[in-house]
Amino acid sequence: MNLTTRRTALAGLVLAATLTGCSALADPSAGDNAKAPAAGPAAAGTAQHALAQLTVKGPAPMTGYDREAKFGPAWSDSTTAPGAQNSCDTRNDVLRRDLQHITFKGSSRCVVATGTLADPYTGKTIHFVRGPQSAQVQIDHVVALGASWRVGAAQLTQQQRSALGNDPENLIAASGPANAAKSDSDAATWLPANKSFRCTYVARQIAVKAKYRLWVTPPEKAAMTRILAGCPDQPLPTDSSSGVVLPDLK
Repeated sequence: MNLTTRRTALAGLVLAATLTGCSALADPSAGDNAKAPAAGPAAAGTAQHALAQLTVKGPAPMTGYDREAKFGPAWSDSTTAPGAQNSCDTRNDVLRRDLQHITFKGSSRCVVATGTLADPYTGKTIHFVRGPQSAQVQIDHVVALGASWRVGAAQLTQQQRSALGNDPENLIAASGPANAAKSDSDAATWLPANKSFRCTYVARQIAVKAKYRLWVTPPEKAAMTRILAGCPDQPLPTDSSSGVVLPDLK
């Protein structure tokens, strides 16, 4: 084969390789780096769908925040929150809802004396006994009141803030140390150590924010989106959903 023939053959091989590569690039299913089909919109009624409807913007300053002055007395029964005005304070309402094997103090149906908590934040079992060790079980605001102030609660009315602070949808019995560690953190800076509860936890936060017209910060939304990616069908809790409403005293 002379030089001219060899050059012609080489050029043919290069052209064939180039055409093959272009064909692979044109076919979206070709190669290991092909893009997966884009996910459709989240289904209505899911936490993902509700999260997509929330306003996203940066946090407001804490100027003017005062827990009792702005949200009213802790555990007040005199609010517009679901389950209020039943003659029992909110703390005992939530203990009665979330604990098992409960007993009451004396003949009262309001004051919980003992019970067992399957702690959602740590996954541990905690035995609650009213008295010096009561703080082992605390009532956590799922959307912390300080965090809520940074994302729109400052713009609510006093009545709305009092409802937010006593709404059973925003309250959960949990480990005292875990609640203290959370403090006023949002989902971007704190999540329950019990990973199996994170989808439910984030869904509760989203439900509360939607109900009280609170927004999410960009880091907060990113954290929520990451959690819900593992549970895209996680339902958005409502006042009437199981485990959220307070049980009837009767």
